This record gives sequence, structure tokens and C-alpha cells, in this order.
Amino acid sequence: MEKQIINPWKWQDERSYAQAIEVKKPEGTLYVSGQTAINNDGKSSTGDMKFQLIESIKNLETVIEKAGYECKNIVRLNIYTTSSDEFFSCFDVFQNWITKHNIKQASTLLEVKSLFETLKVELEVTVVK
Repeated sequence: MEKQIINPWKWQDERSYAQAIEVKKPEGTLYVSGQTAINNDGKSSTGDMKFQLIESIKNLETVIEKAGYECKNIVRLNIYTTSSDEFFSCFDVFQNWITKHNIKQASTLLEVKSLFETLKVELEVTVVK
């Protein structure tokens, strides 16, 4: 796989995303459904945004690893949240995770009216290998 980051500017760097990612000759592409803070028994979290973001990241990592892919190869990440303000209050959790895995991804953040049951954040990705 060949991956090229396209960033005509520098300002997006501090926000932990890229303007575009070009992928050539991938061996595979994994489209991951939105991952949330739902436990192994299928129960939705009632925790705060930070807790739910941490749990959503853990669930996302589990799916990616079970499929034989690596987080560093996430090329698209959409974030759905019921509160942008709450999400940005714990943005360091997200940025630390991005840095830990050296992820360079195109991203979109969307504030939505609601998510399933008591959920506050959902992470949807595309991963290549």
C-alpha cells in the first residue's frame, strides 16, 4: 500500500487530521461501522463524554485488530457526537490516541440530535492495508 497525505495548509495539524489521504495499491479495505460505548453484553453506557470516548476507542481498536488491520492505517474517521462542546472538552483523549498510533486521517465531525439510547459519541472509520 502507498499512502499520501495531502495538506495544502498547516492549521489542520493541531486539530489531528488531514485534508485528504490518497491510497494506492491497497491489499484490503475495512469499512468499520460506528463504534460506541456499548459493553460486551450490548448495554449502552450512561457515562460522561470522556468515559464514552475512551470506551468507543477501545471498541474500535478491538474490531480493527480482530480484522487483522492496524489503527495506524485508518484513512477516514467520522465522529458523531450529541455535543461538540462536550467532545472538545476531552479532545486531548482523542488527540493522544491519534498520536499513539500515528494516525493520519481525513475526518468529519458531526453534531447530531441523538445517538442510540444513552450514547454521546460514535466513531466510524475506514482502514486500509
